[in-house]
Amino acid sequence: MEFRQLQYVIQIAAEKNFSRAAEKLHIAQPSLSQQLSKLEKEIGVLLFRRSTNSVELTHAGAAFVEQAQKIIDAAEQLKLAMADISNMRKGKLVVGSLPITGSHILPLVLPVFARKYPNIEIALVEDTTNNLEALTSAGKTDLSLLTLPLLEQSLTYQTLIQEEICLAVPHSHPLAEIANRLPVDVSSLKDEPFIVLKRGQGFRQITLDLCEEAGFSPRVVFESSNIETVQSLVAAGMGVGFVPHMMTRSQSGDFIPAYLRLASRNGSAPSRTLVIASRKGRYLSKAAEAFIATLMDVMKEYETDRLGGNP
Repeated sequence: MEFRQLQYVIQIAAEKNFSRAAEKLHIAQPSLSQQLSKLEKEIGVLLFRRSTNSVELTHAGAAFVEQAQKIIDAAEQLKLAMADISNMRKGKLVVGSLPITGSHILPLVLPVFARKYPNIEIALVEDTTNNLEALTSAGKTDLSLLTLPLLEQSLTYQTLIQEEICLAVPHSHPLAEIANRLPVDVSSLKDEPFIVLKRGQGFRQITLDLCEEAGFSPRVVFESSNIETVQSLVAAGMGVGFVPHMMTRSQSGDFIPAYLRLASRNGSAPSRTLVIASRKGRYLSKAAEAFIATLMDVMKEYETDRLGGNP
C-alpha cells in the first residue's frame, strides 16, 4: 500500500467521479483506475461500487477513507512539526474569517504580523459561520475567526473579546430620541419589524436567541448576507436590527442608522464572544501560535480603545 494510493481513494470519494478525481490529482484516468484496482486487490476488499453514472463508497471503503484521512493528517502534522524543529523560516498559514468581522479585525492584525514575520504567507478564507466551522474541522484552515457558540464538537478555541451588541433603528424611530439616556429592553421590540442576516451566519442566531430570551420571535421582514446591508435597510426605515459594536464605528455614507445600547439581562448587557478556533488535536505550527499571540495583543488594544467609545 502506497501513500499516494490513500490520497487517490480520498479524492475519488470526495468527487464521486473518476474523471474529476483524476483531473484534481493531475494524473490520467486509466492510471487512477489501475492504481485503485491494484490497491483493492492488495487489501482484498472492494472500496467503491462503480456504475455508469456514479461511484459510491462501500462499507469497507468508508472505513478505509476515515483511516486514510487520519494517516494523511498525521503525515502533514509530522511535516509541520519537523519544519518547526529545523527552524524553517518560511511557511504558510490558512486563516478563516467571517467576512464583515474580518474586515474590521484583520486590517489591524495582518500588518503587525507581516512586520514581525515577513516570510510567513497568510492565505485568507472568507465564508459563513457554518462553512467555516466545517472547513476548520476538516483541516482546510489552520485557524478561523468565529463567534460562540461553536456547533462543531471537533473544534477548540481561545477567546479574543466579549463584544457588546447594539440596537440599530432609523433616526425617525421614537427610540432614537433616547439613544443617549436609557438602554432599550429587548422585550419592548416584540412588535417591531426585524432585518436579520441569512441562515448560516452566526450573528443571525444571536439575534434569534436574544429575542427568544426576551419572550418573542422576531417578525423578520428582510434578510441579507451582509451586516452592512442590514444597517442600510434599517437606516432607510425598513425595520430594526441588532449589530455588533465594531460595526457601528466605521460607517460612512447616507444610510447610517441610530445606535442604541441594550438593557442588561442577568447582570450583563447582551454581547457576543469572538474566538480564534482550530481543530482539536491538530498540531499548531509556530506560525499559527505567533498569529494567535499577535491577534491577542492587538485585540487587547482594541478592547481598551472600545471601552472608551460609545455606540
